[in-house]
Amino acid sequence: MGRAGFNTTLLLAITAAAAVGVPVFMADQPIAAIRDELSEPNDFSSIADERQRSIAIFTEMGKVLQHPRCVNCHPRTNRPKQGDPPHPHIPPVARGPDGLGMPAMRCTTCHGEKNFSFGGGRGSLPGAESWHLAPESMAWEGRALGEICEQIKDPQRNGGKSLSELQRHNAEDGLVGWGFEPGDGRSAAPGSQELFGQLTAA
Repeated sequence: MGRAGFNTTLLLAITAAAAVGVPVFMADQPIAAIRDELSEPNDFSSIADERQRSIAIFTEMGKVLQHPRCVNCHPRTNRPKQGDPPHPHIPPVARGPDGLGMPAMRCTTCHGEKNFSFGGGRGSLPGAESWHLAPESMAWEGRALGEICEQIKDPQRNGGKSLSELQRHNAEDGLVGWGFEPGDGRSAAPGSQELFGQLTAA
């Protein structure tokens, strides 16, 4: 979709939300000024016990998994969240049968393949390749980190992925990567996608 078509679609979506009395927030607040960091796999090498080392590494990964940039698209309901702290998505949208929204309001109605900055410090509209909501089986909002670990490893819930496929997903998937580069007006997940992939592999 061209820039003009994209802007027209966005304007229609905002107008529709305003017409039914729904407030429209163009930038999420507050904004984190400094990105948090992640430890590297080598930082855990002093933990001799393999199980304890694995727990420590996954706890570090939890800084990403439980960050709003991740949890907002892994909600416990059929409606995504946004913001810091998270609030229901505005305008109102729903998961839909394929995770891409309802027929009248698809995710791609507003979200393109990359972030769209409004300029002047006014925030941005997030975007990434194949913007969608995580499947219901991978909803972990409100769950303990240990529960998330079991959920992610379970092929019955993770889309049939092996551990190596999960590592590749965390290291290379464009939507995962967006969490580390979410555009103006949003706090980024800590570290980088490359480091997150390394921790997954460890």
